[in-house]
Amino acid sequence: MRQVDLGVDIGSLRLSNPVLTASGTFGYGLEFRSFGDISALGGIVVKGTTLEPRAGNRPQRVVETAAGMLNSIGLENPGVDYFLTHYLPELRDLGVTTIVNMAGNTVEEYCRLTERLQQPGVAALELNISCPNVKAGGMAFGTSETAVYEVVGQVKRHTSLPLIVKLSPNVTDIASIAQAAEAAGADAISLVNTLLGMAVDTRTRRPILGNVVGGLSGPAIKPVALRMVWQVAQAVRVPVIGLGGIMTANDALEFIICGASAVQIGAANFIEPGTAWQVIDGIASYLREQGLSSVRELVGSLQF
Repeated sequence: MRQVDLGVDIGSLRLSNPVLTASGTFGYGLEFRSFGDISALGGIVVKGTTLEPRAGNRPQRVVETAAGMLNSIGLENPGVDYFLTHYLPELRDLGVTTIVNMAGNTVEEYCRLTERLQQPGVAALELNISCPNVKAGGMAFGTSETAVYEVVGQVKRHTSLPLIVKLSPNVTDIASIAQAAEAAGADAISLVNTLLGMAVDTRTRRPILGNVVGGLSGPAIKPVALRMVWQVAQAVRVPVIGLGGIMTANDALEFIICGASAVQIGAANFIEPGTAWQVIDGIASYLREQGLSSVRELVGSLQF
């Protein structure tokens, strides 16, 4: 069988293939070992990590929707120290490319968390800027070019690791937000995070989610995510990582053709836990069928 090169570069980080798992959908990777070799994935973006443990939002936290799901987990996690002590050593021993998704409510929190994560075995950092900036009245960092520039610039000063900035789709001009992140020092851009949505119980006339609103993910958001990835890939020079409703290899290929150097599998992990490995195989098969030797030849190859 003809060999193809699936390797891609995300800043200084070399991935063996372009398929990552999205934060909050794959746990810490160790939970999925019965479904495949997790070290064979391009990488794992672990569950959102904060400085201190978080209990998360009150239930109900998840609602199934048409072609997707709403979640309002609230960044429940055991905190960075627990991650470094209990999860990172095993991931490191298994040879897993580990990317840590970071969350915080102030620039200072992000910076302190970044410093704690300068550890062997952490391959890169993903900065979640969909978090509320408590010093700016609760407005999400990622909805303001000024706030994006500030938090990315400050975090970048505290790390030599590749810094991936994860963008929220809940903005009017995604390209300008991406450009602000790039100007502040982002090594790559990942998008999109979930879209804000809600669901109502008509019997009680109350919101189903305990937090009222939550993040919409799954196939329903793919066309929006694909459009935003295409726009951002044209607006920045750093690599773009696409996510949002990727369920199959063909979905992933669409994102790559639109300019994504890599992709993340999210909601699909809840439906078919082996999806990430299937997508890797599917991309390789497509390259062979198309007579391409490298996945890099496909990035941004959309024709008009």
